[in-house]
This record gives sequence, structure tokens and C-alpha cells, in this order.
Amino acid sequence: MATEEENVEIEENEDKKEGKSKKVAKQDSGAADLEKVTDYVEETEISAQSISDAMRVVNVSKAKEASERQERERELSKVKINKEDVDLIVSEIEIGRIQAERVLREHKGNIVEALVALTN
Repeated sequence: MATEEENVEIEENEDKKEGKSKKVAKQDSGAADLEKVTDYVEETEISAQSISDAMRVVNVSKAKEASERQERERELSKVKINKEDVDLIVSEIEIGRIQAERVLREHKGNIVEALVALTN
């Protein structure tokens, strides 16, 4: 009987070793995949000039967006609106006064269009 128990223990040890070797093989394949990715990245270098060019493009586009926003705000501030219209929107739609003024200005003071836009 002792020999059967020893055989069972030996088989269990062998199974554990095979399981470990499978895990190592899985890890090795993952490392190989990682090497493929990093090899490609290592081959391409990013120069300081290209980085500064990219940053310049981003800064120019942000500045352009900011100036367009400012111009839009200037145009909206020129629109004349009635205080009664703002009060009506605030009481009927139950939104803040600033938002009511903004929507009314965006629709050039037309209260009907502003109310339709707020309800849709």
C-alpha cells in the first residue's frame, strides 16, 4: 500500500510541475507579444522639433477657439432683450435668470423661439 501512496504523490508532483511549465509558457508568449510591440515603438523616435510643432498646432487651435467664443459672446451681448420676457421664461420654465437671458439672446430676443428651444 505504501507504494501506491508514493505513486500518487509522485503523480501529483508531476502534475504540479506540468502546471507550472504551462504557466511559464503562457508568460513567455505574453512577453514575446510585448517585445513585438516595444520593438516597433523603439524603432520610431520622436524628435523635439516634431513635439514642438504639434504643441504649436494645439495652442493655435485653442487660441482660435477662444477668440471665436469671445466673438460669439460679444455678439450675444449686443442683442437687446426685454426684462419681462426674461421674467416670463424664469417663471414658466423654472430655470435661472442667467440661463434664460442666454437662451433669449441666442434667439435674438424672440421669446417664442426661446421657449420652443427650452421645451424641446
